[in-house]
Amino acid sequence: MTKPTPHLVPPAGFGTIKTAHAGVRDWVEETAQLCTPDQIFWCDGSEEEKEQLIQQAVDTGVLIRLNQKKLPGCYYHRSNPNDVARVEECTFICTHTEAEAGPTNHWMAPAKMYEKLLGLCRGAMKGRTMYVVPYLMGPPGSPLTKIGVELTDSIYVVLSMRIMTRMGQVAWDQLGSDGIYTKGLHSMLDVNPARRIIAHFPQDNTIISVGSNYGGNVLLGKKCLALRLGSALGRDEGWMAEHMLILGVESPKGEKTFVAAAFPSSCGKTNFSMLIPPKPFKDWKITTVGDDIAWMKPGPDGRLYAINPEAGYFGVVPGTNYKSNPNAMTLMSRDTIYTNVALTPDLDVWWEGKDGEPPAECLDWKGNPWTPASKEKAAHPNSRFAAPMYNNPVLAPEADNPEGVPINALIFGGRRATTLPLVFQAFNWIHGVYVGATMGSEMTAAAAGTVGQVRRDPMAMLPFCGYNMGDYFAHWLKMRKLLKNPPKIFHVNWFRKSKDGRFLWPGYGENMRVLKWIVDRCRGRVPAYETPVGWMPEPQDIDTTDLNCPPDDLAEALSLNIEEWKREVLLQDDLFIQLYSDLPKELMFQRELLISRL
Repeated sequence: MTKPTPHLVPPAGFGTIKTAHAGVRDWVEETAQLCTPDQIFWCDGSEEEKEQLIQQAVDTGVLIRLNQKKLPGCYYHRSNPNDVARVEECTFICTHTEAEAGPTNHWMAPAKMYEKLLGLCRGAMKGRTMYVVPYLMGPPGSPLTKIGVELTDSIYVVLSMRIMTRMGQVAWDQLGSDGIYTKGLHSMLDVNPARRIIAHFPQDNTIISVGSNYGGNVLLGKKCLALRLGSALGRDEGWMAEHMLILGVESPKGEKTFVAAAFPSSCGKTNFSMLIPPKPFKDWKITTVGDDIAWMKPGPDGRLYAINPEAGYFGVVPGTNYKSNPNAMTLMSRDTIYTNVALTPDLDVWWEGKDGEPPAECLDWKGNPWTPASKEKAAHPNSRFAAPMYNNPVLAPEADNPEGVPINALIFGGRRATTLPLVFQAFNWIHGVYVGATMGSEMTAAAAGTVGQVRRDPMAMLPFCGYNMGDYFAHWLKMRKLLKNPPKIFHVNWFRKSKDGRFLWPGYGENMRVLKWIVDRCRGRVPAYETPVGWMPEPQDIDTTDLNCPPDDLAEALSLNIEEWKREVLLQDDLFIQLYSDLPKELMFQRELLISRL
């Protein structure tokens, strides 16, 4: 290793430079000259470093140490009230031309954005520490794994990245002296929404985020690298970066089937990834490979293989309890950072939907006194937990397999009160791409906007696709040519309601019954009948042993209303017209076929 320049020699307790990569050292030096931090901390990912940073975060009020008897290793963070969700209007894809970014992304020319961001970052870290955070997205040694380095002035980001990625010396080791890495620069500035920008430069493999400290905007390995840059890298390199969970289904006979599923935020994705089968399925096992992101590549046998690039879960807390997701409750009971939940007097956490009675009093997510009589919610609807995946009691043994797992089924799903049936199977890959491209969901608190409004969210990737969405659909179609044995494609809707507003399907662990039908379809073991929208089960094809769901409700959940579907096709025009000039003709043909079948 070459001797570091005097400017980069950290003070006592701040470690030493950990990399022999001259490009990283030069970039850190340039950024330090721009942002003028008081000191530089090179992270190595060690336990000693973790304890030092946690104590510093507690001492400075960034974290509150929770009741260690109830929640060992857990801490509480309260964010600025103006900074509690992803902000799509502040998120930019900076490609050479606006057409490359496409009409669904916000765009600015790279030179103009760099000028704007460098101006905001000039002197932004004065009085602060700049942390150098090396990380891997993916298991060490995987051909799909990517290396990133994030420079940040937020100790909350450092501690969260420790959970969410494989952070530290393992990344420096894989980078070596001449490896390729993603540059990420983050500064909180003054957390002013007017100066909040999350910019992605796909052609430079660079991310710059300023003015926020919310995880989705500032944990740059997550949505920024794993999806926005990742999707562009996948297009160029022949793989797919998708907003999908990955789970394993093991039958009583030991047969394993792997499924990847795309659901928008707050549509039950984390719950589904950690599903606990109901009693009639007690001999079945569900294991979690990943709960949010899948990187998938054709394997030598012509199947699609997937890895989870993350090492932790960044889940929505409200509504999580021992009924909806017992495994999540277990995994977040230790070594977890909670953000924007309520804080009880004995330093425990609470949120709407948690088991038991609400506390008689507590502090809400803003730090104000709260009682059950209060009009506002105690926990923010988008409050979060960040927990290591190794806490998950049903973590798949294949989670660290560098080769990934073979995917038998792809599932799309959204939160829809009408029209979409409980489950159907696409006729083929091209039809499945159409199903994913036209999926819609009611908006949630994870994205700033009108809660409850239905919007098109293709493959649950609308906020995360790093290039033109029409070209993204074309990439999906192209991938079929690289697969000898492609996964079968399905659509599910756990949220369909009756006319009087009741959920028709009990959901949660009972979703295992639908999952079994999907697995059996992949294995060629169960029938389906042809409908205008795809292959569907008869109600008797779903195993209803000991199911607490009236037969009429199941029949209604599986029913098709042709008039509603005709309206659905018309509503799809909003997205298709927006993308018309770049929309693959195959999808237009699929739309015409659906209209003719209806």
